[in-house]
Amino acid sequence: MLYWLMKRVLLGPVLHLFFRPRVEGLEHVPATGGALLASNHLAVSDSFFLPLVVPRRVTFPAKMEYFTAPGLKGRLKRWFFTGVGQIPIDRSGGSAAQAALDTVIRLLREGHLVGIYPEGTRSPDGRLYKGKTGVARIALEAGVPVLPVIMIGTDKANPIGSKLWKPYPIRIKIGPPLDFSRYAGLHGDRFVERSITDEIMYSLMELSDQEYVDVYAAKAKEQQAVAVPTPNREPRLREAG
Repeated sequence: MLYWLMKRVLLGPVLHLFFRPRVEGLEHVPATGGALLASNHLAVSDSFFLPLVVPRRVTFPAKMEYFTAPGLKGRLKRWFFTGVGQIPIDRSGGSAAQAALDTVIRLLREGHLVGIYPEGTRSPDGRLYKGKTGVARIALEAGVPVLPVIMIGTDKANPIGSKLWKPYPIRIKIGPPLDFSRYAGLHGDRFVERSITDEIMYSLMELSDQEYVDVYAAKAKEQQAVAVPTPNREPRLREAG
């Protein structure tokens, strides 16, 4: 109930007014049944605009920190992210990572639409980065089609590090579903999962005008952080005394 209230009354009309989102390929979204919406990831706002234009409810896994902050601010944040269709996922690794995958697979098997970002994190510079194989594992275990989705303009409306959004026209492109049923029963095979993931990323590249980089986005962010020069400091001479 809160999801639809946010979408149709509290938040949706405001987003439509200031950002005028346009969507292509909506006919590819199935009317019923589970499907995985695999999107590029330019900004936090991606998770707001895609559910806005898709008639069915879209659920996104979101980092646990959005739901566990203490105090009134934490409760408001938890209420808000729940309202826009996000569910808490522990991404700390190991058994927590597997539990996150299991949650998404369960939702898909129950017939939900689930949004996911194969790059794993936002692009640091607007380019399309190498996909992580979790998306392939989910698609194979859940036995659902994968719809490639491209967000355009969200990084202009909501630049990385910005606290306020600025009006900018948003475009969303949804491609034809990708069927990986030919690989049924092969989840866990890292070569198969890599092949599926690369096919998904190639579809995203074809839908967009983004340059593809065969490096993980998280790794690119690390490299950028290392490359940032630190101010030179003059050495201090100790006075003789």
